[in-house]
Amino acid sequence: VTIRTRKFLTNRLLQRKQMVVDVIHPGLANVSKDELRAKIAKMYKAEKEVVSVFGFKTHFGGGKTTGFALIYDNLEALKKFEPRYRLVRYGLAEPPKGGRKQR
Repeated sequence: VTIRTRKFLTNRLLQRKQMVVDVIHPGLANVSKDELRAKIAKMYKAEKEVVSVFGFKTHFGGGKTTGFALIYDNLEALKKFEPRYRLVRYGLAEPPKGGRKQR
């Protein structure tokens, strides 16, 4: 599995680095987001907890997937700027306990 990044941008206002991620995975159907977070964190010398990955689309015919990654400067910035549903996915927030609608 090879990971390449492009369109790298340092976003000071949101305290993060953002980039487009190309994953080349011949012979594999897909690569887990958890695995990608770990590899991107290692590439950019950050902790896995401050890396957020999303929006991955596998190209027709397989073997290549493209998505988006954000690396926050710290955990507080991640909790402040990331959408709640992504925090729930990473186990940093509780899912909302919505009751069903009463008639």
